[in-house]
Amino acid sequence: MTVPFSHRSAPAVPAGTRIVHVVRQFLPNRGGLEDVVANLCRAQLAVGLKPSVVTLDRLFSQPDLVLPANEIIDGIPVSRIPFRGSTRYPLAPQVFSHLRDADLVHVHAVDFFFDALALGWLLHRKPLVATTHGGFFHTGDFASLKKLWFNGPTRLSAQAYRGIAGCSSNDARMFERLAPGKVRVIENGVDLDKFAGASSPEPQRRLVSIGRFSKNKRPDRLIAMMAVLAQREPSWHLDMLGVASDWTEEALRTAIASAGMEQNVTLHLGLGDAAARQVMSRASLFVSASEFEGFGLALVEAMSAGLVPVVQPNAAFAGLASKFPVVRMVDFADPEEAAAAVEQAHADLVRFPGNTRPRLSDLAPYSWNEVTRRYLEFYAAAL
Repeated sequence: MTVPFSHRSAPAVPAGTRIVHVVRQFLPNRGGLEDVVANLCRAQLAVGLKPSVVTLDRLFSQPDLVLPANEIIDGIPVSRIPFRGSTRYPLAPQVFSHLRDADLVHVHAVDFFFDALALGWLLHRKPLVATTHGGFFHTGDFASLKKLWFNGPTRLSAQAYRGIAGCSSNDARMFERLAPGKVRVIENGVDLDKFAGASSPEPQRRLVSIGRFSKNKRPDRLIAMMAVLAQREPSWHLDMLGVASDWTEEALRTAIASAGMEQNVTLHLGLGDAAARQVMSRASLFVSASEFEGFGLALVEAMSAGLVPVVQPNAAFAGLASKFPVVRMVDFADPEEAAAAVEQAHADLVRFPGNTRPRLSDLAPYSWNEVTRRYLEFYAAAL
């Protein structure tokens, strides 16, 4: 789908400027990072730029499947390169051979590519910008080592970048310490049309969670909350939409069965947008127990659908809650407290639907029109 954009609002980045986006995972993989990069490329095509993508040739969720080396997806040229080592820090030195025609290189996330393209600048001499996407603090694992790496190699690498876009205020604060004067906040764009108004018009005791089943998302805490809800009222139901990650499908189904929640929790792996919208049409609330989010894309998508959010108070969600009073926060580490918050959200939706349900019009700052304009200003400054 092409994201519409007004040429009149675009800053002066010349038509035909070649932007090479470097990102560890891209389509056909589904996730927040992949969606953001794909939508940004579509919007750049619409304003006459020439975006392309360099990414890894295997999906972390299907490591045995090697994808084509070259492909065009929605008009976006995609080059895929092999890697070795851990998915946490995949080593892919062939990236340097794909930068020859770039006018600007845009690195997404903080990983091998962020470091290698900075340290290898003398080899390619291309202007570099980056988007943080949460850095590498998605979990508390190896916290001391991460802090040392952030204040050492990441600080050094950041000096090679002409600009760094923090996709949340929290990210921007962290990276401003490393690269003073180079950092600006550009929150992620969201396809607001994809799920617009998809939720049930009548209040339902049905919840939706959206997102990769990774360790930091804490699907186990959602299941524990559902056990409490279902004990109080058996009609409660949770639809979990996502793709396997640290939590495999088998592990999730085992956790659901162990909690006796087979009738109250349904897994939906790898759904397309139309099928996801159909699931949302039966629901009224969105829940997330995620301990870390780089931005909170799924939360904004849920609000665009009209789902009432009840979420974990991580930094990204707290930032969104400060802007949108309809966002409710509760610590899902306590399943009783989380269940009570969900019950209250449903009760308020029944009694005060006009004040409780999110409004699509309030989400305009996250439209791709606005976010693309900010990125064009970012590029213009870097060039």
